[in-house]
Order: sequence, then structure tokens, then C-alpha cells
Amino acid sequence: MTSTDTSQIELERKAIDVVRGLAMDGPNAARSGHQGTAMALAPVAHVLWTRIMRYDPGTPDWPDRDRFVLSCGHASILLYSMLHLTGYDVSLDDLRDFRQWASATPGHPEAGHTPGVEVTTGPLGQGFANGVGLGLAERSMRARFGAELCDHHTFVLCSDGDLAEGVSHEAASLAGHLGLGRLIAIYDDNHISIDGPTGMWLSDDPAARFVAYGWHVQSIGAAGEDLDAIEGAVRDAMAVEDRPSIIIVNTEIGTPSPDHTGDAAAHGYAIFDDEIARTKQAMGLPADETFWVPDDVATFYRAAAERGRAARVAWEKRLETFAGDRDAYRVSLAGTGVDGWADALPSYEPGESIATRKASGACLAALADVVPGLVSGGADLTGNTGTAIPGATAQSASDPGGRQIYFGVREHAMGSALVGMALHGGVVPVGGTFLVFSDYMRPAVRLAALSGAKAIFVWTHDSVGVGEDGPTHQPVEQLAALRAIPGLTVIRPADANETVAAWRIAIDNDGPTAIILTRQNVPVLEGTGGGAVDRGGYIVTDVTDPAIVLAGTGSEVSVCVAASELLAADGIAARVVSLPCWSRFDAEDAAYRSQVLGDGIPVLGVEAAVSLGWYRYADDVVSIERFGASAPGDVVMEELGIEPVNVSDHARRLLAARKRES
Repeated sequence: MTSTDTSQIELERKAIDVVRGLAMDGPNAARSGHQGTAMALAPVAHVLWTRIMRYDPGTPDWPDRDRFVLSCGHASILLYSMLHLTGYDVSLDDLRDFRQWASATPGHPEAGHTPGVEVTTGPLGQGFANGVGLGLAERSMRARFGAELCDHHTFVLCSDGDLAEGVSHEAASLAGHLGLGRLIAIYDDNHISIDGPTGMWLSDDPAARFVAYGWHVQSIGAAGEDLDAIEGAVRDAMAVEDRPSIIIVNTEIGTPSPDHTGDAAAHGYAIFDDEIARTKQAMGLPADETFWVPDDVATFYRAAAERGRAARVAWEKRLETFAGDRDAYRVSLAGTGVDGWADALPSYEPGESIATRKASGACLAALADVVPGLVSGGADLTGNTGTAIPGATAQSASDPGGRQIYFGVREHAMGSALVGMALHGGVVPVGGTFLVFSDYMRPAVRLAALSGAKAIFVWTHDSVGVGEDGPTHQPVEQLAALRAIPGLTVIRPADANETVAAWRIAIDNDGPTAIILTRQNVPVLEGTGGGAVDRGGYIVTDVTDPAIVLAGTGSEVSVCVAASELLAADGIAARVVSLPCWSRFDAEDAAYRSQVLGDGIPVLGVEAAVSLGWYRYADDVVSIERFGASAPGDVVMEELGIEPVNVSDHARRLLAARKRES
């Protein structure tokens, strides 16, 4: 829709200037925020929200809406202004409360907090990589259910900082390889960062870089104010179906501030009262009014949104007459399985010996037919982590419905893509690697928890039991680090039956789940699994009048059972407790926790990891307060004290110390 009518052109320029006014006023009211990028990108946002995108503010979660990602989340006032103007439930008062306590307009966009915000952005590069996940999910849904139900695009606004972060390289490489044709990035190449001109630290050729990744690349130069040029580039990108697209545009940060156009200071809060008035005066806006939105501008933006409402109504009519698998579509959007899906999960007999990663792989295989949205992959460790779906084809440009995603050696991008897929909806994304490499994924996992993204992270090779690969590959501090993330359900199953329960919890969970699994075989124990795992902790073996409680997680629960038998031979009654999920156990009431851990009974924690966090439950801990070593796994475990004799000796010392104290 190129503009030829003079009055229309004038109205659009006025609308953009209004957005720029809001972009100055919001941070100025907060005395905090980022003005310049939002001002410079106002024309790009205007084109997307008025000429290109399909969305319905009255139904912000309409499944077939276009997705918009502001990867440079520091410019959040731009997104909030567009949401307000187009009719989302974001009021002028919300803009006035920018960055204030409990406001709908936090410093960086948060999915689930503000209507119309698709992903939580701020840490640079994450939104760009989330966009790859959004594009993957859209293509998967379109391949499975057809364009009549899924036919939209993902638009990502990104900055120098986004593309400098390493995750963007991983994600761009993956997107290019997969040929994600509905993914369109617009790169604001303004040559400005917080420190000053980007030339101090950046000399990349972004066009050549993305050509090498296999993207469709357009450089439109200093066309950041040319609405028709922006629209033309976006529509050209939308016509490219076989690869992702990037549009490189050179803007001037802070445009049209008299003092701060092109100035690095405009990256933050630099345009104050007097200069705001002079900038508004230069744009023809009332210099003495804040948060000014005239009726004609408001009407113009609401009319643009109305086109999306009509598209949503037409989509609903198509859904009513959809002749495909309606039940699969329904449960895919819900992120769950068909009725009775949990019955497909396997069960194991006590006495069997199986690595929990192998049991997890069997669970994934069992769920594939009953959880239609399930897609899975690994970071070049698909077989090692049990994240292969038997019989599934690889996701690719030639097979867009493939449920097996080969992420390659790209842990960081895998994590971010899982978050994007989860927040898109319609798929239940699973990704696996070794636990020690969760460090590469932590920024994405943290944002998964912050945004409540239903992603399933499978981390295997969970302790020094990894063995010969040595301390570089033997996690000791990662469990504590993951448990510290609010909203992340971390489950470390003791055996195969607890692993089954972990998968049931993960599919039922509304947010992200981490399943932590062994490389080595562990015995299937009596009394594990079932609904007790849902409570996060429970008694595995009990005795009359226990003198001590041995509490463990993962492979160490079987060590606790063996240690309890050694103690029993000496007449010491020991209860064994499994604590597979601390956050769930902490959510139980005090009476239940006391019932499990005892009241006044000494508790010895056992885990092949650092003890950080254990003292909320235990009086003493058998742990590993050092890095591991290169040797066979059972040797490393024994040498570092994760074995029954050492645990029973610690229990005796704890009981002796308690006796002396009394």
C-alpha cells in the first residue's frame, strides 16, 4: 500500500511524529529509559503495524496473527506506543507509568505481562533467536494443518547489539540452513552503541555475513524515513519462501532531536524537558503537551488494527469448517496430549537397571503419537541425550513438517529457539544436551522461566559419573545454578519410573521443565515413581522409628538405599527419601515436608554435586565441593565419596555428633 494521496502522507508523517513524542515522553516521565532508538525506528514500526502485519488487539492471542519481536528490547517504549495506538489494552496512563512498580510497561518487554508482547526481550540477541523459534513453529503448524489455519509471518526488529551477541550467529546459521522463509528481520544499522560509534569495536559486513548464512538480504541504506521503500523491502522479503530475509536500514538514533540526532547519548535517557519541547516544535506537535495523541492519529491506527480483526473473523470461519484433525489441532494449541495420553508412558520393574537418559528416550518415543505437537532435537547429541523421535523425519526446507530438529553444535540458539517455539504455541518443543553445557543455554533458560514458556530441556550426563571425559564435562555446580532460577521446574529422577513421572509432569506443566538424567545405568528401586513425584519429595523406604533420614536425588537415591542397608546391619534404622524436584517440595505445606523429612530426626543429604541449597533440608551433606577427574565413572564416584560406605560413615558421624549435643 504505497502512499500517493497527499493528505494520507501528511497524516502518516504526523502519526510517526506522535510516536516519537511518546518515545520521548515515556522515559522522561520515568527519568529512565531509552529514547533514541525508539524515535529512529518509529517509521519502520509504523509501516509494519499499519501496512503489513495482521493482528487483532481485541484477541491478542489469535493463533494466526503475525508475530512482532522487538529484539532491541531497550526500545520498549516504541512497542508500548504501537500497542496503545492500535488498540491493545495498554492505556495512556500505562505509558505514563513507564518503568514503574506493577505497571503494564516495564523497562523491557515481557511476554505474558503486557498484551501484544510475544517474547521477553532485553538481553540482546535473545529476541532475534526467539524469532527463529517462532518461525520454526509457524512452519511446523502450517505443514501439519495447512495454510487455512496457519499462514503468518514473524517480524524481528534488531540492532547492532543483537547481531554482535554470539547467539545471533548460531541462530542465523540455523535459520538459513533450515530455510525459514516466513522469518523477516529488520536490522537497524545505526552505527551507534552505548560506548559510542560501533566502528570502535565492529567492522563486520552484515550483508555478506547473512548472504553466507543463506539468507535473502536487502540493504536499503538511509531509507529509514521512506515509508514506501520500507514497505517495498518488507513485501519483497515476504515473497521469498525458501529462506529467511533480513533488511538492513541505516537510521539516525534520536531523530529528529536538535541536539542528539546521531549521538550515542540518545541510546539512553538524554532528551529532557526543554529539548523535548524543541523537538516537538520542530515536528509540529504541541510543545507543551505530553503523551499527546490527536483524534485523527488515534483513528488512523485503530483503522489499521481493524483490518486484522476482519482477518481474524475470516480465520475463525475457516476453523469452523476445518476438515482436518481438529482434535490434534486443539491439543497442539493447548500444548498437551489427546485424552488418556499419560497411559502411553512405559513402566519399569524393580531390579531392572537402565540409565535415566535411556528411560527418558523411551518416554519421548511413547509420547510422540499421543502428544501431536511434540517436536524434539539435540545440540549434536540427539542419540546421546535420548531426544530422537523414532521414525520422525528431520525438520528442513524440504520437509517442513519434520518433528526431528537437528540443532547442531548450537546450544545457545537451541535454548532460545525452544523458547520462541513454546511462546508461539502449537508445538511442545524438547531440546537436549549434556548438563555441563546448560551453562551455554542459561540466558535462554532464564527467559523461558521469566516468560513461562513451555519448553522441555533435557540435560543428560548429569554428574561426575560421566567418567573419562573428565572435569570439563562433569557437572558439579550446574544443578544448584538451575535450581536457583525462579519458575523453572528442575527434576532429577532417581530411576526409570521417576523419569516417567518427570515426563508426565513436563507435559502437564504450564512453564519450562528441566529433566536431569544419568549417563550410567541405575537400578529401578522399589516404591519410586507415581504421583508422589509430583510433590517433589517422598519416602522411598521407611522404617519404624528412624534414627536418621538419608535424602538424595538422581543416581544417589540408590546409593542412599544401599547405605541404609549397611546401617541396618549395625542396628541403625534409616529412612530413605527421594527429592527429585525441590521447587515442588518447597511448595508443599510444612506438615507434609515434616512427614517426609521427619521432625527432629537428623537428615543427611547425598548428591554428586556442590552442596549449595541442601542445608534447607539437611543437617549435613555428602557432596562434591571440587571439580571431577578423568577416570571411569564408577571410580570417580567412589574416589569422591559418592558410594554407600562413605554415606553410611557420614550418617554414623552425624548421629554421634547429635548424641554429643544432647
